[in-house]
Amino acid sequence: MAKADKDTKRKGKGKGKPARSAGKSSGPKSPVALRELLRIPAGKPVDLASFDARATPAGPSGKAAGVEATTRMGERLADLQERLWASGTAGERRRILLILQGMDTSGKGGTVKHVIGLFNPSGCRIKAFKAPTAEERGHPFLWRIMRALPEPGEIGIFDRSQYEDVLAARVRGLVPSRRLGGRYGQINRFEQSLAEDGVTVVKCFLHISYEEQRERLLERLDNPDKYWKFSMGDIEDRALWPAYQEAYEIALERCSTDAAPWYVVPADRKWYRNWAVSKLLLEHLEALDPKYPKADFDVAGAREQLLAQG
Repeated sequence: MAKADKDTKRKGKGKGKPARSAGKSSGPKSPVALRELLRIPAGKPVDLASFDARATPAGPSGKAAGVEATTRMGERLADLQERLWASGTAGERRRILLILQGMDTSGKGGTVKHVIGLFNPSGCRIKAFKAPTAEERGHPFLWRIMRALPEPGEIGIFDRSQYEDVLAARVRGLVPSRRLGGRYGQINRFEQSLAEDGVTVVKCFLHISYEEQRERLLERLDNPDKYWKFSMGDIEDRALWPAYQEAYEIALERCSTDAAPWYVVPADRKWYRNWAVSKLLLEHLEALDPKYPKADFDVAGAREQLLAQG
């Protein structure tokens, strides 16, 4: 089926549609790596209504266990991050880029806060992308993304990303359709070049349900301390829910590649979202297996000099 036909077929999908479970919510943990369980296969059609936003695939048995498990991961994550950072100082080019996408209230900012809490901030580079500035609009859409990439040894975290230029741009008709279609290929080539340069790209779509988003928006209106997080634009975007879901499905289908796959993270349960993203990072860091660099000086000689100084 041609892309245009697929896009047309997606039109009219309702909001709040019942979903099939994306994985068992209880029982023994799956022996399959989480990055395999949550991964979107390359080039396969995506129907977000078939993913249960409240599911907890391979996760702990409940909130208390999930929070405890996430905390326990912290020490291992911190150790691996330090090794990655140290290797970067010795000339290694490897680094990680975590991309967080999702509808409003899906927890992008909350995930950043929890993930950073497990790492040494000095080895992290965080960027929250807003609407393009006048300067950014004067450049190709990937220009601002390239300026924010992590340096060797760092863990970069993007709250939104280059995908806004095929999501909001698509839903709100900000870009001509012929230009928009070419951006998926540009993104894939860009991410392939990152992988070839030592960047491990971890793309997480935080999948929240229509009903849960309503509850979280109402919570913000019920708490004056949260008014700053609310915008009337949130209501406008919520009215466009079906169009956004369609835009995400197309992006997930066209841009989940072997070099940079997409992971769908059920996000209705905040504790599971935090655990799952932490677990995905842990699996990727363990696969990299960074090592502390060997000394480039005479260790014994340095020790002798220090001792001689008294």
